[in-house]
Amino acid sequence: MHFVDAKGILSAQNGMNLYRGCTHGCIYCDSRSRCYQINHAFEDIEVKQNAPQLLEKALRSKRKKCMIGTGAMCDPYMHCEEELRLTGKCLELIDRYGFGLAIQTKSDRILRDLALLKSINAKAKCVVQMTLTTYDEELCRILEPDVCTTKRRFEVLQIMKENGIPTVVWLSPILPFINDTRENLEGILDYCIQARVYGIINFGMGMTLREGDREYYYGALDRHFPGLRRKYHQKYGFAYEIASDNNKELMALFYARCREHHIVCDTGRLFAYLHEFPESPGYEQLSLF
Repeated sequence: MHFVDAKGILSAQNGMNLYRGCTHGCIYCDSRSRCYQINHAFEDIEVKQNAPQLLEKALRSKRKKCMIGTGAMCDPYMHCEEELRLTGKCLELIDRYGFGLAIQTKSDRILRDLALLKSINAKAKCVVQMTLTTYDEELCRILEPDVCTTKRRFEVLQIMKENGIPTVVWLSPILPFINDTRENLEGILDYCIQARVYGIINFGMGMTLREGDREYYYGALDRHFPGLRRKYHQKYGFAYEIASDNNKELMALFYARCREHHIVCDTGRLFAYLHEFPESPGYEQLSLF
């Protein structure tokens, strides 16, 4: 990893990325795409070492409280967080100044900051988002090799529920010819139902591929699924949106199960929820459980 001094930390939408790059090794990671201009080895993590100072300055200057988001581009709980605790320091500031938090991760390292998450949720609102793609544990270890598996993430979701923290699952991406099966979807949905998640974000059964991401993904296919790259080339060419042949059937199942168990699955409603700061503490959480 290497360290830099950032010029700013919050986007116009109050999102922040404390790191650039990732060490989780997911074979499909869109953040590898060249359009994001990560001009260093993806696993050589760029650390925004002055992020806490920048964040404190930004929070103190805001006239109104709002939700602060992190994890959309790079996971805030990758391996270096164990040593650096940059995410934890920023959560302390969000808690101290009474802001809300919408945080997204695949890692059970988030449990290290459970006390902070509970405190933020008690004062304002905290939403923990976890990505679930692959129910089968062995397949998950191939697709997402250097982060905890889906079963452990399900356990994290349960712990959040037990502590009154609302959760949202990102069910994405679903990889054609690999995990785009009814069995995979049913397994993930069963986890979501048991963990009583507030909502599930899904943009359709498939994935996206663009320059940078595409080459890495195809290399992984060659290593783990010989011959599958050729099948992708023949069917999709260089398309950006890669839809599963099973999309219609799987989406029908997805919507039916969400309706049956009162899980929010409208993406517009969920994004509004992630950005909406409560008028009074606990306003939304009271309806969750």
